[in-house]
Amino acid sequence: MSITVRAPAKVNLVLGVGPVREDGYHPLDTVYQAISLYDDVTVSNAGAWSVTVRPVGAVDCSEVPLDEDNIAIRAGRMLTEHHGIDRRAAIAISKGIPVAGGMAGGSADAAATLVALDRLWDLQTTDEDLLAIAARLGSDVPFALIGGTAHGTGHGELVEPVVDNGTWWWVVVPNAEGLSTAVVYGAFDEAEDIQRGSGTEAIRAALESGDLDACADALANDLQAVALDLRSDLRSTQAALEDAGAVATLLSGSGPTFLGLVADQDEAHRVREQLLEGGVPGVLVATGPVAGTHVVDYV
Repeated sequence: MSITVRAPAKVNLVLGVGPVREDGYHPLDTVYQAISLYDDVTVSNAGAWSVTVRPVGAVDCSEVPLDEDNIAIRAGRMLTEHHGIDRRAAIAISKGIPVAGGMAGGSADAAATLVALDRLWDLQTTDEDLLAIAARLGSDVPFALIGGTAHGTGHGELVEPVVDNGTWWWVVVPNAEGLSTAVVYGAFDEAEDIQRGSGTEAIRAALESGDLDACADALANDLQAVALDLRSDLRSTQAALEDAGAVATLLSGSGPTFLGLVADQDEAHRVREQLLEGGVPGVLVATGPVAGTHVVDYV
């Protein structure tokens, strides 16, 4: 028997980052949105923990660990420890979320593994306990469980759904060279005269109204300036999106993936084609918000 669970990528529509705390975490004030790029995680009973990864499309999986450092195995171990059981599983990941792209692909895998193993072993873990385990695994894992659009606080792990009456279309431009989250946050801590965002009120109002221009004006990422200083080549990606007609551009999380907000599906595909014709590789189209982690039933 096996169970397959799907989990979405995330974008931070606003990412406000406070000074690092004594525990090493940064307080965040963020609005997450789940978008239609997915990892599928299939679990089955096994005598030992293992993980395999295969790409969906052109996703480069070469940097994904295939040992017990993989967050999916750590998620499985935490779940068995929570229930006091001695079980193991083989975890197979079909990866459609760019790796090390600031879109929480690893967090999606962890969330999907928690749900898949809970169903496989009929553990009936409460939502509260799943979210608590998810928060221990990483800041973005609880949101991967919930999906949709949500306000994140703490170090991102405290999530509360927000009203979102829009259907938003994104042109997603991954980058072949990853960008370390730890390095970006380290540069952020050392930077002087950081201009921090004004909070999440404007984006929440824009989402509730479904107004494209208001949403475009409210997008913000406190990490974007330092990430662009570390990787000046990303400025050309941002410029290409702007030249192709994106209403707004945004670095996804700590990067290096860049996002272009556009008016609708047709415009998203037009911008994608223009970028591809201009030599920008690997461009994707996605929409949001979408559902969080859920079981996939194949008919």
